[in-house]
Amino acid sequence: MTDKDFENEVPAGEDPEAQASGSDPQVDPEATNEAEGEELTVDDILGSPQNADAAAEDAVIADLESALLNDLKRLQAEYANYRRRTEEQREIEIERAKGSVAKGLLPVLDDLDRAEKHGDLVEGTPFVAIAEKLRGVAERMGLTTYGAAGELFDPQQHEAIFQAPTPGVDAPTVLEVVEIGYRLGSVELRPAKVVVAVPVE
Repeated sequence: MTDKDFENEVPAGEDPEAQASGSDPQVDPEATNEAEGEELTVDDILGSPQNADAAAEDAVIADLESALLNDLKRLQAEYANYRRRTEEQREIEIERAKGSVAKGLLPVLDDLDRAEKHGDLVEGTPFVAIAEKLRGVAERMGLTTYGAAGELFDPQQHEAIFQAPTPGVDAPTVLEVVEIGYRLGSVELRPAKVVVAVPVE
């Protein structure tokens, strides 16, 4: 082999055209131009798996917020119901206490009514002043009376102690009130005891 042949010999694995052009045989010019012409995005740098993880975290956070909001609404509803029940129970206890006091006053009020019917309550006497004060206290408590002669007989409100057949009566009617009935608000403390006039058969 001469010196000239040695100079023209191409090393194994090298492209003669690439050697002639003087470029790197491992670099593709078109690929290089494409890479230089495109801008890298955050997704290219981080990769899609991280984006998927972020979306999953957002979904978990949204679920937790929804669950916490539902728990808060449930607690608010339970607290509102608790307050309502407490207020109702308090009102019941107040009415019960008032009823207990009012029932204790009924015999005294009955005595005042009897004294008034017999003419024992004379205007200007201390006894009349005491009676008025006591009746004022009962009225402020919400104590009311019912039952009067001439009313239609109502078994829900009146207690008939005697029935008197009376001519000209078309329906059972209160003929006489023996004992006045009392209510405290809407609660009946004592029914009115009455004599009932009934139609003659």
